[in-house]
Amino acid sequence: MQRALAVQKRDLREILEKVQKTRYVILHFTDLLGAFRGRTIPSSEVLQAMEMGVGFDGSSIPGFTGIESSDMVMKADPKTFVMLPEYFYNRRVASFICDVIKPGGEPYESDPRQICQKAMQEVRKQGFEPTTAAEVEFYLAKKENDKLVPVENHVSEKHRYFDISPGKDLTEQFRMDLCDALSQLGMTIERQHHEAGPAQNEITFKYGSPVETSDNVMRYKYAAKAIALQKYGWIATFMPKPWKDLTGNGMHVHIGLFQGNRKKNTFYNGGGYAHLSPTCRYFVGGLLYHARALSAIVAPTVNSYKRLIPGYEAPVYITWSRRNRSALVRIPEYFPADKKEVRLEFRCPDPLCNPYLAFAAILAAGMDGVKKKIDPGDPLDRNVYQLTEAERKRLGIKTLPASLGEALEEWKSDDICIKALGKENAEKYLELKTQEWKEYQRQVGKNSKLKVTSWEIERYLFA
Repeated sequence: MQRALAVQKRDLREILEKVQKTRYVILHFTDLLGAFRGRTIPSSEVLQAMEMGVGFDGSSIPGFTGIESSDMVMKADPKTFVMLPEYFYNRRVASFICDVIKPGGEPYESDPRQICQKAMQEVRKQGFEPTTAAEVEFYLAKKENDKLVPVENHVSEKHRYFDISPGKDLTEQFRMDLCDALSQLGMTIERQHHEAGPAQNEITFKYGSPVETSDNVMRYKYAAKAIALQKYGWIATFMPKPWKDLTGNGMHVHIGLFQGNRKKNTFYNGGGYAHLSPTCRYFVGGLLYHARALSAIVAPTVNSYKRLIPGYEAPVYITWSRRNRSALVRIPEYFPADKKEVRLEFRCPDPLCNPYLAFAAILAAGMDGVKKKIDPGDPLDRNVYQLTEAERKRLGIKTLPASLGEALEEWKSDDICIKALGKENAEKYLELKTQEWKEYQRQVGKNSKLKVTSWEIERYLFA
């Protein structure tokens, strides 16, 4: 205990020494819909922000509290302290991610970070330690003649995966800049590459707990947007489907369950299909069983369902398999003999999901499968897109919802998201998303199922 206190005091002293070199500190938190919000304080107030927090109007944040109980507090988490690259704001600026608390210091039950913390605690009560990772894709775009285009619209090829050719790939330097920035923000970068679309990119960072990974996802998006704007005059967009005929942006999620201080991988079994343990199979079963309801959380926008269509490696059919990217749940198998590498990949989430809520719901669904021993059925080691409709019907393969409206209806018939978020939060989320769906229908109508509309560009381009 004394050693832990000594470490905390040392860390606090280091934070205060660094903050003295700045004038401003940005306090960030995430709202219920997944937007990164916050306010800026002078550096002289940083100790107050860490010990007591800073007050704000919670009624002005979608999904938070009513005007009659609007006083809320954002409390800086010292573990999230970073110094931002100076060119973000042309000066030295520090940043924290905050927990939202009530007056008096109790956790606020509608804070997504708290919801994710509770989901982790539930998994730990069952004797497991969850690990998560996220592959977050984005496009770099610009406005040209009042039209949104990828910054690499000088190249006619549409499939650009792993393109690294000078003159064609204009984004390699950007990715290096982003890797440098993310490293400064405390993230361990594993690899980066050009994705399949023109000017589409992905940076892979090291796995962590669900809360750590969610924090990193939010800062990843924040940094990509800042670098694109400040250094290049571009737009970094995480919109799932900015252009109808180009590959969409996904956020493939990787899940692991460990025991014994992450030394024992409970998903691993020395024999059998893909070396999977019964625990892993049941977790897969839970994800498949609840997949249609989960869609409203992990693919949360109107535009999300323009991505979830056949032909672009985005999953549509509720199946599972090893190595197979046409399946909704994939078991990566790069190194079959490495027991620590056995994990599962859930492929339908996209970057506009609230990662804290997404991980909470995914864990709830998977652990429901473990608890109830839900059998995922036989894996399907075939390209599902090449099956005929009759073959899919014979195999009993279901599909994900085809629209946000359909996903919200599934939400109502499956209580897994309600269990993950809590009844009150689930009702708030459902209300906000129902409003979004109705607004889209009023503004656009029902004849734009595949078309990417101006309404979507205006609403999601900078989300």
